[in-house]
Amino acid sequence: MTSKSGEGVLLALSGGVDSSVCAHLLKEQGLHVEAVVCEFSPAHRPAVEAARQTAKLLDIPLHVIECHQAFTQQVISYFAKSYLGGETPNPCVVCNPLVKFRAITEKADELGLRYTATGHYADVVEQDGRYMVKKAKFLPRDQSYMLYRLDQRQLQHLLLPLARMSKDEVRAFARELALPCADAPDSQEICFIPDGDYPRYIEEHYGQSVQGDYISPEGMPCGKHKGIIHYTVGQRKGLGIALGRPVFIRQIDPQTGNIYLAEAGQEFFSRLVLRDCVWQPFDELPRAMELEAKIRSQARPAAAAVSPLGNGRAEVLLREPQRAPAPGQSCVLYQGDVVCGGGFIETAE
Repeated sequence: MTSKSGEGVLLALSGGVDSSVCAHLLKEQGLHVEAVVCEFSPAHRPAVEAARQTAKLLDIPLHVIECHQAFTQQVISYFAKSYLGGETPNPCVVCNPLVKFRAITEKADELGLRYTATGHYADVVEQDGRYMVKKAKFLPRDQSYMLYRLDQRQLQHLLLPLARMSKDEVRAFARELALPCADAPDSQEICFIPDGDYPRYIEEHYGQSVQGDYISPEGMPCGKHKGIIHYTVGQRKGLGIALGRPVFIRQIDPQTGNIYLAEAGQEFFSRLVLRDCVWQPFDELPRAMELEAKIRSQARPAAAAVSPLGNGRAEVLLREPQRAPAPGQSCVLYQGDVVCGGGFIETAE
């Protein structure tokens, strides 16, 4: 491997334990480390301040990028429209290539720094001149799913120092360094909605969602619901109705506002159609391939036959049916431990 000593790297710094440990690991490689934090919305100002304090503690320069307009257009608007359209969005999956990594890559170029780096638990590998995301060694923390839409420019000079570390190892390293964030809890909320109440946020900023009826497994109306943004395909709890037996949400119709229920045991699907597909080893899926599919970040990979349908779409035939793939969510496709590509679930049957 070519030595990186003396080269410059721009690290995405959040003030959390992962990115703070990354700064030390990059310095240990002999890199000149500068940091960047993106202010995506007013809700991110506390994170920017945390990054300032961490950068000062680590004695590295910090650059702040204000991304309000791009984040609103590319992420928040998409997030709201997805729920209002009866789908379940992946905001981080969309933000990474269109806002976060784009801003960081452009800033690194502006500063003349060769590399970028983040605290994601994943790796990047190169094969035949193409760059691809690879699963982290410690699979319980693997975040390769979240990076499947990164393009070649964003991947080419990306360093992911935590690729071979577990979270416990990262925290232990932070304690050795006496970092105040060593035992800070992981952030779980939607980053631009700190209280997590996304239905309220959407209705305040984008209007009321369509309301309608629950439709029973027999095809009959069986009660009113609060509005389609409050629900997602596969949901079983919090429906507010009692049919005397377990049911789950099978389909949400944004036109009528009806939510279709099905019996427990009918929530498994074996055929998906994906839209807006991207591919890392190649520009387009060249032929039908045997791959592994993950229909959510922490799902177990399932063997699948994947075929191109044209116009950025693909068919995924799952060898083992998967529970409740939700339209709007990402299906990420792997070849072994390496990300091949993926797309947004359009339909499932």
